[in-house]
Amino acid sequence: MGNREDLLEGARQAVLERGLAKVTARDIAKAAGVSLAAIGYHFGSKDQLVTEAITMGFGTRIGDDMDAAIKAAGEGRTLWESLAGTWNGFVDVVERNRDGLMLSTENGIQIARDPEQQVFMAQASAVANRDLAEILRTVHPELTEDQAAAVGQLLFLVFQGLAVQKMIAPTAELLDGDSFVTAIDALRGN
Repeated sequence: MGNREDLLEGARQAVLERGLAKVTARDIAKAAGVSLAAIGYHFGSKDQLVTEAITMGFGTRIGDDMDAAIKAAGEGRTLWESLAGTWNGFVDVVERNRDGLMLSTENGIQIARDPEQQVFMAQASAVANRDLAEILRTVHPELTEDQAAAVGQLLFLVFQGLAVQKMIAPTAELLDGDSFVTAIDALRGN
């Protein structure tokens, strides 16, 4: 690995060990085995490095889990037939990735105050939406590109709400797949 990749991995390790609020640039450089100056050279700031590390590390893992949920529920079924199973799979993704989602949520507050990080997150969100649209089109080829993009964006936004609910009310009952389908069906006027 190069310094940039070492820093990303070091940041993930340091944040998990020390917590987002306590981690320092020195902690990250030490975990990565690189100089403190490498952070500024490759990322401009510790905050930008942490945002990229969390987004690319945990976001990729969560995205892969979401893709797997879409595939598992969708095989041989239409989008409508697979919607409850897909949503139940997303609930499982939230349950399995609580630590990564918590870090992402914590980091989101810092991102809300930093326009540079907001640009990065807008780009990362566009990639996540594109990736969801691609997997939806692969599993459900009956969808047009526009439909897959809209469904992917909707699922991503509602998933984020689900993740936040799990973080702030961990014992609350989460919306299950059957209730999700009932709500969508009601919105359709059925």
